[in-house]
Formats: sequence, structure tokens, C-alpha cells
Amino acid sequence: MSEIPEPRTDPIRVLIVDDHALFRRGLEMVLSGEDGIEVVGEGGDGLEAVDKARDLLPDVILMDIRMPRRGGIEACVAIKEAVPSAKIVMLTISDEEEDLFEALKAGASGYLLKEIAIDEVPQAVRAVHGGQSLISPSMASKLISEFTALARRSEERQQQVPAPRLTDREMEVLRLVARGLGNREIAKELFISENTVKNHIRNILEKLQLHSRMEAVVYAVREKLLEIT
Repeated sequence: MSEIPEPRTDPIRVLIVDDHALFRRGLEMVLSGEDGIEVVGEGGDGLEAVDKARDLLPDVILMDIRMPRRGGIEACVAIKEAVPSAKIVMLTISDEEEDLFEALKAGASGYLLKEIAIDEVPQAVRAVHGGQSLISPSMASKLISEFTALARRSEERQQQVPAPRLTDREMEVLRLVARGLGNREIAKELFISENTVKNHIRNILEKLQLHSRMEAVVYAVREKLLEIT
């Protein structure tokens, strides 16, 4: 009696995007030696990332944030529109909270710092392809710390003074920030310049004594200044 062959599984198709050729080469060498993973292409900037994602239809994209011509976060938005099935992992040296928030908002499934051991990358590729979300422990810790500090500051303010009053225009800007729009998109929506948008956001943060756009939105929701539907 003949044996029933095991069902074949297609390899995970990976696209590598980074403006440093040596780093791309190192990732390619590690991933190409792995069973079940195939490096189908590479690019050096965000524009190439979008074009190659459309052409190659990768399963997983490893992409830097800081790149010439088009950054990784902007490319992430375009790729998720063109190839929604692609899982994108930001592999970067940036440990800025703002980059983490923007990447996740853009649709990234992972945010890993380049301090990760290179032999751990194949495991990360398989995990993300399998539906997991990955964030470097140091970044996850920052995320938790920021929300904890924000909650504490909000409770202290509730006990001290009523919420400062924002102008109607500042409320409009805050609502659009809460919807995830960037400065350029807000400017188009309200028919004002990007500099005017930046000034409004600066005034909002000063009035609320906050430090970031994310804090402003969370604070506004907690204070019932607006509702996000």
C-alpha cells in the first residue's frame, strides 16, 4: 500500500526593504537558508517597496522606517491599500514612541528594533505570517509606561481643575487627529495650510499640558470633549 504524500505548503514569500545594502544582504542570507521561507525581492526605499509589493505579492515585508524618497510608514499605508494580505514588519533603529504609534496606525503587524539577533528574524517572519503581532519588548514597555503615566496625569487633572476650553477650530482639528489623519490630510479637509494645522495642534497640546497627539486624543475622550465612533 503506497504512502499518502504530505500536502505541500508554499514557502512564505518575503520582501526586504532597507536603504543599507549590507543589512539587506545579511537578512537575505539568513532567510534564504531557512526551510519554508523564500526571499522574492528587495528594495532600497519606500517607492521601490510599493512597486515591488504590487509586482511580487509577498506574504511578509521587512521594512525600515527611515529611508530616502519615501519613508517606511508612508509606504506601509500604500502597500496595505495595494496588497492588503501582506504582513508588514518595521525593522528599524528608531525607538521613538511616535514612530511605533504611526507604524501600527498605518497597518504594520510588527515593530522590531534592529538590536534583535539576526537569527531570530526567521521566527519573527513565521510568527507574523501566522497572524501574530510582534513588538520589541523595550517598545512594548514604553507603550505601557506611556499609557500608565497618561492615566495618572488625567486622574490628577480631574481632581484639580476643569478641562481647558478649546476653540471651535481646535476641536475640529482634534476630531480629525482622532480619526487618524495626518497634518496634510487635515489641511486639505479644513482648507487651511499645514503650518496652520501645526499651530493649532501646538496650541491644543499647550492648553491641555500634553506632549503628543496620542495623549491629546486619549485625554479628550476621557474628559468627554469628543467621542470617537
